[in-house]
Amino acid sequence: MKTLTIHGTQGDSQILIGESFRNFKKYLPTEQVVVITDTNVNRLYGKYFADYPIIEIGLGEKSKTLATISDIIGRMLELKIDRKGFVLAVGGGIVTDVAGFAASIYQRGIAFGFISGTLLSQVDASVGGKNGVNFEGFKNMVGTFNQPRFVICDPLILNTLQPQQLNCGFAEIVKHTLIADRQMFEYLENNAARALAREPEVIEALVENSVNIKSAIVNRDEKEHGERRKLNLGHTYGHAAEKVLGVSHGEAVSLGLVVAARLSVKRGLLSQPDADRIVRLLQSLNLPTVITGDKQAIYNALELDKKREGTQINFVLMRGIGDVVIEKIDINELKQIEL
Repeated sequence: MKTLTIHGTQGDSQILIGESFRNFKKYLPTEQVVVITDTNVNRLYGKYFADYPIIEIGLGEKSKTLATISDIIGRMLELKIDRKGFVLAVGGGIVTDVAGFAASIYQRGIAFGFISGTLLSQVDASVGGKNGVNFEGFKNMVGTFNQPRFVICDPLILNTLQPQQLNCGFAEIVKHTLIADRQMFEYLENNAARALAREPEVIEALVENSVNIKSAIVNRDEKEHGERRKLNLGHTYGHAAEKVLGVSHGEAVSLGLVVAARLSVKRGLLSQPDADRIVRLLQSLNLPTVITGDKQAIYNALELDKKREGTQINFVLMRGIGDVVIEKIDINELKQIEL
């Protein structure tokens, strides 16, 4: 097991890579625990948490709403959870986002921790302290910055994932390599088939590398005033594509990475051969690189992005594989990118 630490303004977060989720009890600071999970995870793993009350939420983005938060808070009140209580979220990014937000606002904030149940959440959603829900279809419009006490990343829990769920995590892994680690990008190029086969050695190496990159950035810029914006690589366009096309988060990020690569080439920052390598790697991981839906609707959604300033938006571009830069671009520039 490897442990990484994120130093948050409200306390430290321990990221436990390779720890068995069955050992969760030794990390709980109190016996007054409520478990939040979703329907699928509860069916598969609920027996391991039977000593505690379980609040079950629905599946998918439709559950990531203020209405769900209201239901959770109402249930915690019924359970008489006080300010010394602890929320344990078990599941993927939607569960951890929702549970972290509910814990952060319940009685002005109680402690919480995560057992990360998908590759996507292990390498991204559960790490870094962003918690929140969608509002009227727009991603993460309401939320907080607040670190979990711990995040358990057990590679064995990934064995129950469907292939598409696993692939979504690879999009974030590719993103992290593009931000800060050319060597790991090359490792993934050479080991894509082994990653798809869920070989534990490869998966653990990829998770550790992604968490290393993300935790280092978050430690320097917890609340996204500067460097943490690099983690939005592929997400500005990706969030709009996710909303309009109804694709998964990982699939949308893959499309966003292709747009970022092509815009970087157009601006003379990234070589065409490197852009082609990025596309090939995404395709080798069974991720989409071509849009088949309404592109104009995606641009319309971009105009409502929370990071927009007029027609300008902060956009993460690539100066090479493993090196990114944040530049202001005009949304009209994106309309010239073919995908």
